[in-house]
Amino acid sequence: MSLFHNLVYGFTVALSLQNLWYCFVGCFIGTLIGVLPGIGPVATIAMLLPLTFNLPPTPSLIMLAGIFYGAMYGGSTTSILVNLPGEAASVVTCLDGYQMGKQGRAGPALAIAAIGSFFAGSVGTLLIALFGPPLAELAFQFGAAEYFSMMVLGLMSAVVLASGSVIKAIAMIIVGLLGGLVGTDVNSGVARYSFNIAELSDGIGFVGVAMGMFGFGEIVSSLERAHAAGKVEVSEVKSLMPSMDDLKRSFWPIVRGTALGAGIGILPGAAAVIASFASYTLEKKLSKTPERFGKGAIEGVAGPESANNAAAQCSFIPMLTLGIPTGAVMALMVGAMTIQGIAPGPQVMTQKPDLFWGMIASMWIGNAMLVVLNLPLVGMWVQLLKIPYRLLYPGITLFICVGAYSLSNSRFDVFVTAFFGLFGYFAQRWGCEGAPLILGFVLGPLMEENLRRALLISRGDPSVFIMRPISASMLAVAAFLLVLIVVPQIRRKRAEVIVDEG
Repeated sequence: MSLFHNLVYGFTVALSLQNLWYCFVGCFIGTLIGVLPGIGPVATIAMLLPLTFNLPPTPSLIMLAGIFYGAMYGGSTTSILVNLPGEAASVVTCLDGYQMGKQGRAGPALAIAAIGSFFAGSVGTLLIALFGPPLAELAFQFGAAEYFSMMVLGLMSAVVLASGSVIKAIAMIIVGLLGGLVGTDVNSGVARYSFNIAELSDGIGFVGVAMGMFGFGEIVSSLERAHAAGKVEVSEVKSLMPSMDDLKRSFWPIVRGTALGAGIGILPGAAAVIASFASYTLEKKLSKTPERFGKGAIEGVAGPESANNAAAQCSFIPMLTLGIPTGAVMALMVGAMTIQGIAPGPQVMTQKPDLFWGMIASMWIGNAMLVVLNLPLVGMWVQLLKIPYRLLYPGITLFICVGAYSLSNSRFDVFVTAFFGLFGYFAQRWGCEGAPLILGFVLGPLMEENLRRALLISRGDPSVFIMRPISASMLAVAAFLLVLIVVPQIRRKRAEVIVDEG
């Protein structure tokens, strides 16, 4: 009954006019940036962080969450109609979705993608409601040593699951950790790595780093890709109604994709991307006619679309209950909570129940909104693809600059954003992901705080991390993951998966 009462309370919060409006705004923007190739939810959330300063915590986080899972819906539209994944997690949908479009079956493909996404999103939200409170209760038993070890495990998992070179992923995490330590030491009051620049005494602003890495950096990279892509052919949408055979073929892939995505969603890394590729591989392995895949098999749309939406929803579980981000988007969400003066972690459920349960209830409402936004308005989304990039991106760049300046009415914040924009662009050119850097930037100060606290309590004895069972277990798993990626066979298999993703 406690869960039922909490959900009822959550719906009373989510159904207020203000929260409903911001839920709709988030879902609409999420669908929009999911449809437009090259922008993505990370860049959009980073750009919109300054707008949350003047909003209450609950509507602002409901809006940012809507952008994230809304992009999962919108990304399937362009994948099916024009063979351009609007979002990274929708890359797999291109394989069979576009082929269905060429065969005149774009409508059923879009409908199955929406049905699978809605089912997976609803199940993922239910899992947050079911497992969130027990995990938060468990987190109250954690001390400083456990939190430090859990963050080490999270960063190590992010390295294993990151695409590209392991060495580059570790390097980006180290850069993020070092960047998070810039500023005045809270214990000694000494300025660290500030180089006598007064503006750096308070540290590097998280919003500037995020907007630079995922705003400016993505824009320049996307302009290159758009110039290389040229014009695309849009598939015609005749009827959205799937046949009974389509529904039968899609039922179990949707169920399996939801289960797979929910399990992968709680892991650090690009969970939605990994879940969609894993689901496609699973469906192809289980199919009695695997030769149909890549030629318009509806299972190749149903499974991955369900998996990436389930993963997107379940990635909120560690963020809301433990305060640990599992990816770049969740790191931005943690940053948004910090901006609002909320300490991420298990105390959110007890201190801000309206935020916790209101967000969960809004996800159900948002998933229902997204079905309406994606299917009946598909014609409008297709028309947006005709907007020239030379008109779209200057406006986004101006928006980023205004947002950076509005942080503290300082030109220095604009320079910081521009610097990290250049860094993000060259990092992409060199094959380095931005997500590990953001994770390191967010977790760095928290790791330092918990490391110092644990050593202070143990009077400087580092064995505290291995003497406490939970802490020792997490460090052991982190060490196992480190050894695992060194094994040649595992390393080769990981490289094969990354090549397939590309």
